[in-house]
Amino acid sequence: MLTIFDWLRRSRSGAELLATLEYAAVNPDIFQASEEIGPPPSAFDIPCRRCWIYPSVKSKTGKEYCEVCQAIVSKARSRGRVSRQAIVVWGGVTYIPGQLRAGKGFYADKRVKTYIEDDQHFLLVIARRDLKLWIQELLLYDGADMKGLIQIFPTTGEGQRSNMGEILCRVVHHEARFPMDMLRVRFFSGPYQVFSPHNRDGEGLLTFEMAEFLRLLEMAEVFRSLLRPEEQEALRELVSLNDPREEQFYWGRFTGRLKQEAKDMLNAWKIRQWHKNRIKLLYELADYVFYR
Repeated sequence: MLTIFDWLRRSRSGAELLATLEYAAVNPDIFQASEEIGPPPSAFDIPCRRCWIYPSVKSKTGKEYCEVCQAIVSKARSRGRVSRQAIVVWGGVTYIPGQLRAGKGFYADKRVKTYIEDDQHFLLVIARRDLKLWIQELLLYDGADMKGLIQIFPTTGEGQRSNMGEILCRVVHHEARFPMDMLRVRFFSGPYQVFSPHNRDGEGLLTFEMAEFLRLLEMAEVFRSLLRPEEQEALRELVSLNDPREEQFYWGRFTGRLKQEAKDMLNAWKIRQWHKNRIKLLYELADYVFYR
């Protein structure tokens, strides 16, 4: 019989992952609905087209799914919008946070979907703009003692080339590369990056110490709060110029339109001296924070 984690790894999209987590929390008995193995594929009969293990049941839609897969797929149809704004967090750590086990604090929110695999592994699906709040609570209660690797990556949509279950299997595989000597975070801005992390790691955009990553999120929050969207886009184009004289000319015109607080921020950060990869990361993280 498949475990709940086996069912999670069969999710094809973020919506199906959410649906599976909801059943695991509210109605876990659904995963024990059938212990009968489906028939081998033949000209006359086939097992469930989704899990390829249990016998299929004809549905109104004509899809030949088993009872469990049919329930997950049906629930997933109403979870697409939520999943597009969500991120997945996979933790391989020295111990499970006490707040998570107790369902308190951040985890008491019904929008937060959780799964504990064993004494050292957990899975969360949270709104992407709640990421900073979650890290703050984690560091507050467990930052002094917890060690391990936290991996953060977006969900996938239905029909995308990257399969949610395959991505989850790959991040589980990645954690074996790191010792349990500190609390690290790996941040994937796109799900496809999970399959070639060396490219992003070589650019300094992937692996961080957890407290450092929180500081980066706080900078992104300030950045998004002080610059309007059109100003953020103008700055992106400006710092990508290759001619220093051209950049110097447009920089004065650009800063002349900014509020004093925004000017002070950019001058204090010396953003014109940043490496282009660091600027790229700042813009990626801006999608993960609220602005005041």
